[in-house]
Amino acid sequence: MADSGTRHTPKMRVLIYSDNAAVRENVRLSIGRRPAADVPKVEFIECATAPGAVRRLEEGDVDVAILDGEATPAGGMGVCRQIKDEIYQCPPVLLLIGRRDDGWLATWSRADKVVSHPIDPVALAESLAELMRQRRDRLAVTG
Repeated sequence: MADSGTRHTPKMRVLIYSDNAAVRENVRLSIGRRPAADVPKVEFIECATAPGAVRRLEEGDVDVAILDGEATPAGGMGVCRQIKDEIYQCPPVLLLIGRRDDGWLATWSRADKVVSHPIDPVALAESLAELMRQRRDRLAVTG
């Protein structure tokens, strides 16, 4: 994507899945435009339904997904497991869980990173930045 003039600024697309608009907003505000200085700016893609999130992930243009484990009727843990099984070269997934004790479910879902509610903006930004670095490095090797 281009900004002013001919200078190109890379962006990474981050999908946020939650049926709760307040959670999606909290995630966006916690991350800001760029979660760390050494990663690209983010472009958010918001999905309020699991079918919409899966459909968007199947398109292959998402770099990192943030899934709300507390979403209803389809929670982010089940969606995570589904996309890890069904989507070739699935992007990394950051899972938001309701309680730290749900960590074993996050492991079952095969999430790459986990942050618990209430969202800690620093922990969320650091976890996302790490997944963005991994995605960038993986794309550099395969691309």
